[in-house]
Amino acid sequence: MRKFIKWTIRVITIIILLILICWIIFAQVGMKFRRSDADAKLEFSKENVQLLTSTQSVNGRQIHYVATGKDSLPTIIFIHGSPGSWDAFAEYLKDKELLEKFRMISIDRPGFGYSDFGESENLSTQSKLLSPLIESLLNGKPTYLVGHSLGGPMIIKLAADNPGFFNGLVILAGSMDPDLEEKESWRPILNAFPLRYLAPGAMRPSNKELWYLKKDLVDLKEDFGLIKCPVIIVHGNKDNMVPFANVDYTKKMLVNAANIQVKILEGSNHFIPWTRFNDIKQILLNLDSH
Repeated sequence: MRKFIKWTIRVITIIILLILICWIIFAQVGMKFRRSDADAKLEFSKENVQLLTSTQSVNGRQIHYVATGKDSLPTIIFIHGSPGSWDAFAEYLKDKELLEKFRMISIDRPGFGYSDFGESENLSTQSKLLSPLIESLLNGKPTYLVGHSLGGPMIIKLAADNPGFFNGLVILAGSMDPDLEEKESWRPILNAFPLRYLAPGAMRPSNKELWYLKKDLVDLKEDFGLIKCPVIIVHGNKDNMVPFANVDYTKKMLVNAANIQVKILEGSNHFIPWTRFNDIKQILLNLDSH
């Protein structure tokens, strides 16, 4: 009986170790929320849209982005949430109506996609990395920033750090109010070695930057007053990830914006870039009228 118990314990231990090893391997290679440039170009070509891809070195870091549309047109720059990558906005980049009016660029934020995957940063450092890239892409035409979720405060930071660059901001379900962020005291534990290697794929850099976020949002309070261009705030009133109350906070903080418009998407959750594509597309098509 003792031998059987020992054998059973040994077998269970081996199974647990195998499961742990398999999970660690999966965690490093899976759920990266990205696809290769070659695959993306092929997909876009099937819809007769040319996708340009590029990686630039900025302050020793690699920043990857994609672009569609004519260089002579006004520009929309998309900033994804957490986790994510440029292809969160793939459907917009290939839309024929939008392509008639805009050049569109979507960026892998630092730590995501093919921008030094895994090495995420706080909002201030991200802005220092993204700003030189964006400046190099300006073409003398109006330029608009669109940010979803964590991309919302990111575009506020970018606009504050680069006065005069942007003609308008579109905040999609933006996480703005530090008081509405949950404490999530478990995040630094998950971010510590070796536990961080148990987080799968893009969840690891996401966990790191979300741990920074509450302090980032406190620091961001000083930046709202620097925003002078028009701002459109779009939010679903059934968002259970980023509370709808962020809308009032954002309006209150944008004291110097040229004008503020709020678009409430009734019955919608946090995933409005995909579930409310047509509504958001129409907002983008009308950007030059604001």
